[in-house]
Amino acid sequence: MRIGLLGTGPWAEMAYAPALQAHGGLDFVGVWGRRAEAARSLADRHDTRAYEDVDALLTEVDAVAIALPPAVQAPLAVRAARAGRHLLLDKPLATSVEDGRAVVEAAREAGVASVVFFTARFQTAVEAWIGEQAAADGWFTGRAEWLGSVFSSDSPFAASPWRREKGALWDVGPHALSVLLPTLGEVERVAAAARGPKDTVHLVLGHSGGASSTLTLSLTAPPEAAGATVELRGKSGVAVLPTSAEGAVEALTRAADGLLDAARTGRPHPCDAAFALRVTELLVEAEEILDN
Repeated sequence: MRIGLLGTGPWAEMAYAPALQAHGGLDFVGVWGRRAEAARSLADRHDTRAYEDVDALLTEVDAVAIALPPAVQAPLAVRAARAGRHLLLDKPLATSVEDGRAVVEAAREAGVASVVFFTARFQTAVEAWIGEQAAADGWFTGRAEWLGSVFSSDSPFAASPWRREKGALWDVGPHALSVLLPTLGEVERVAAAARGPKDTVHLVLGHSGGASSTLTLSLTAPPEAAGATVELRGKSGVAVLPTSAEGAVEALTRAADGLLDAARTGRPHPCDAAFALRVTELLVEAEEILDN
């Protein structure tokens, strides 16, 4: 599969470009970015071509990977889908329901495959754990704490304008939801949302199977307190999300495997654009509660 990369920021440098270059089933055709010099630099480091025009890149690939802010990603994903290109996207899919729905509809109408990169969902141990808990019955409650120190450390993402605007709800909230939805079931309602220190938010969710869950999300936790935890309690006892030694490149490689499989078989991937749209819908609902 010939694939192009849209985006040149830290996430494109750290995860996407290395994963695309090393993947045995992909031909990494080239890079396009909003900054031409950055695109040239990234392309040179990965022995591929920089494109100054996104449509020129789209004409030469079968798929695109997008590592751009969600407000930029969504319209480009629509554009790529309408050109018949498969989509390897990043979370969040979009920051509005309308933009997210446009991606889903464009992919459906064009008959192209989509995979959205929720990092934890593509880590081997975590994926296996999620499958086990989804098959178990009688979960009563769950809690997720996804605490980052992006704004309280020297993180390369600290200067990200969209993260500074949207905060933890939109950056790490998708990760937590990507674990809770398949294990506890569809969310029927966001029952409550409240703000904590700085960008920290707390959510209470009601799930269709009767379980409830709580989320604590932050990008401003002290580095010593950072980390991710998910705990489920019910008839099966207590289940705790395992840690994973796999990094972003390994996880993204498995996401690319998922895209190849979905494109070949026509079967939707569990983390496709439609799933990511549901995550966006829940985040919008929570944001509306927080803002009122």
